[in-house]
Amino acid sequence: MKKNKIFVACDSNNVQKVRKIIRETRNSKIAIGYKFGLEFLNSRNGRNFIANLKNETTFGDYKINDIPNTCANTIKSIKDLKFNYVTIHISSGLNALKAAKRFAGNTKLVGVTILTSLDNKSLKAIGFNKNVKKLVLHQAKLANKAKLDGIVCSAQEVNTVKTVFKKEIITPGIRFNSEANDQKRIQTPKQAYENGADWLVIGRNITKGNIKKNIQKLIDHLNQ
Repeated sequence: MKKNKIFVACDSNNVQKVRKIIRETRNSKIAIGYKFGLEFLNSRNGRNFIANLKNETTFGDYKINDIPNTCANTIKSIKDLKFNYVTIHISSGLNALKAAKRFAGNTKLVGVTILTSLDNKSLKAIGFNKNVKKLVLHQAKLANKAKLDGIVCSAQEVNTVKTVFKKEIITPGIRFNSEANDQKRIQTPKQAYENGADWLVIGRNITKGNIKKNIQKLIDHLNQ
């Protein structure tokens, strides 16, 4: 039976806390990878920790967003960390996506669509005319054109994305209940998998409180 796959978000600048997250999330029921966001990646000891991390599936959530040359050189500068996955904003543009992909090698380059903390009202305030679903669909087409290896989108848009993008789909904004916190477009783990997500990204619902109990709660939720 195929295992469900989760990226646990290691959102901390404390190496000891991240060690604990990795140690206490290991289990035989769910395939676990570890997502390192800007908080950890920019911390004093974060880079060295990742450089020495062995036998884990790693996700460098850099959300690279710059001109093509800078995007490409950023990918080159982190090659020694041997991430399995690295993110780039699709809004960087087609040339930047292609430039970064050219140097990604064995690292899967994943395009970030509209952040799950944004909704239609937020997009309008920024200056976008399209609604979330139309914009995410447009970005998915661009990711496909750039031959990216995956897409990050809300679980609510997975069905839409899958019509134009056939590779891996990673979904943040996952909640066990209706507590959205700073997210706007959320779903439960079960809903996200039913929609066709390949990987879920879960942070506080696992890392806050008793981590082992939270992992068991997730397993129980998926088996209901």
